[in-house]
Amino acid sequence: MVISVPRLVIAAPSSGSGKTTVATGLMAAFASRGLAVSPHKVGPDYIDPGYHALATGRVGRNLDAYLCGTELIAPLFAHGARGCDLAVVEGVMGLYDGAAGEGELASTAQVAKLLRAPVVLVVDASSQSRSVAALVHGFASWDPEVRVAGVILNKVGSSRHEEMLREALDESGVPVLGCLRRAAQVDTPARHLGLVPVAERRSDAVDAVGAMAEQVRRGCDLDALYALARGAGELAGAAWDAAEAVVSSPPPPLPVPSLGAAAPRPPHRPERPRPQTPDGLRVVAVAGGAAFTFSYAEHAELLTAAGAEVVTFDPLRDEQLPDGTGGLVIGGGFPEVYAPELSANEPLRKAVAELAFAGAPVAAECAGLLYLSRELDEQPMCGVLDVSARMSERLTLGYRDAVAVSDSALAVAGTRMRGHEFHRTVVEPGAGAAPAWGVRAPERRVEGFVQQGVHASYLHTHWASQPGVARRFVERCRTS
Repeated sequence: MVISVPRLVIAAPSSGSGKTTVATGLMAAFASRGLAVSPHKVGPDYIDPGYHALATGRVGRNLDAYLCGTELIAPLFAHGARGCDLAVVEGVMGLYDGAAGEGELASTAQVAKLLRAPVVLVVDASSQSRSVAALVHGFASWDPEVRVAGVILNKVGSSRHEEMLREALDESGVPVLGCLRRAAQVDTPARHLGLVPVAERRSDAVDAVGAMAEQVRRGCDLDALYALARGAGELAGAAWDAAEAVVSSPPPPLPVPSLGAAAPRPPHRPERPRPQTPDGLRVVAVAGGAAFTFSYAEHAELLTAAGAEVVTFDPLRDEQLPDGTGGLVIGGGFPEVYAPELSANEPLRKAVAELAFAGAPVAAECAGLLYLSRELDEQPMCGVLDVSARMSERLTLGYRDAVAVSDSALAVAGTRMRGHEFHRTVVEPGAGAAPAWGVRAPERRVEGFVQQGVHASYLHTHWASQPGVARRFVERCRTS
């Protein structure tokens, strides 16, 4: 099978150069021309894909060679881009920056090579003129396998400034495909973990994306960029398929009941029946809304392929879990921002606790861990885990190489997975009697909690790398 979707990778010399503005603006501008645009983001970022989805009307998807392995980059790309006229891939950090100490692994450059895609370099030109040519020449010549095929100049101050930049770049041999002036209206608000997600500022986000599209339309040569994308090389191979991945994953042995520290069930929280859906499937409730915006689209696709009915609920608004809930997935997000509101929804907190104490499988990552805690910044949470969570001044950030320590609803002990941590909170204690993960790099430690059917951890993982996780989780939903 041959993959021949026109595609561009939008990269930069460093973070803060304007990749998100340019990539999102290009997606929206091309979509407004009637093209079906497939949006992608290199790395583990959850927030930028939300803006990409707003720009294109399609799910934003991540391409992370550390979390998923290099062999899945092209198949996952083809899965997301199936049936599209154009794919735009936003890079991460600087073009050649990847996982610390791992060479080019997980860098934008590596993904561009795996996709055989031309790279357009977004350069913040606000404090330079002729030096821009040396900068672009260095990036274009550093790795001969990376095709830096064009430059978009960002934050250009004036017509004279643009003229000097273009004259300098004439000598580099890399064409200028766009020139964007400084524009405050395209700025998006940020806080402790980056941009504010789309779900929290929907109308303002729509306006910001519209402004990005208009700036790109005015300043970029869309015809030249599309022609460049159509010149991308063909890729051999098949698109990733969730059903196929689940079927080919190893059989999911159930957790050993004696492993894991089971919390005592309070007498006023009796086990309640969890009815199956009419066709015999279990409902897997997935937390969403403004407080829980971090998720990979492939997780829901894998759960569905494994036989679950996936239903989204909002812990800020819904007072009960979806009817028939047999399993619960609570991903990442910003519960610390909404701690009072989450705490005030006492009926849902009790429903979550009842489900967990009844032994149903619960998968919680980062924000989910905080929500299951006893308290978050002194606000009562679900109380499933006897831990206290609070904001911290220290940012914990980076890829992690981990191995499952305890049998759980997600994995058998010894299962190796790679993950990513990104938080400015701490939980005390940091691990339970039955930890979720043993982190092997960058430092050796245990973290997280396995308790009855609960698997809670700070580690964000991408289930496409281990489809058996979804299959095992749904099997546990059927047998718990």
